[in-house]
Amino acid sequence: MKVEEILKKYRDIAVVGISDKPDRYSYQVAKFLMDRGYNIIPVNPMLDQWMGKKAYRDIHSIDGNVDVVDIFRRPEFVEDIVMDSKGKAKVIWMQEGIVNEGAAKLANDMGIEVVMDKCMKKEYEKLNKK
Repeated sequence: MKVEEILKKYRDIAVVGISDKPDRYSYQVAKFLMDRGYNIIPVNPMLDQWMGKKAYRDIHSIDGNVDVVDIFRRPEFVEDIVMDSKGKAKVIWMQEGIVNEGAAKLANDMGIEVVMDKCMKKEYEKLNKK
């Protein structure tokens, strides 16, 4: 599935590593997507909530639908996040600068689509300039 299809088809985005600090990129990307109608599901064990939304400790504890897991964590943490996403997520999205081939293979083997080293905000902006 292409990036364009993912952005058009899926609306429920779990943002792993989201920050409650407005100067952080995870905050800015999540807010940008939320302002455009995406349902942001904050995932950070250090937060109780993000912009009034309940924050979750991990993917597994989310009780609702998860389409995309957007990861803002260092590459060495991605495999664990992929494992936690099994049976929940349709897409693992590793933000710009995050590359983990082992985690990508693991996700693909579980039937989960993978986008690596791309920013959802930038991809959305590219798509909507057409």
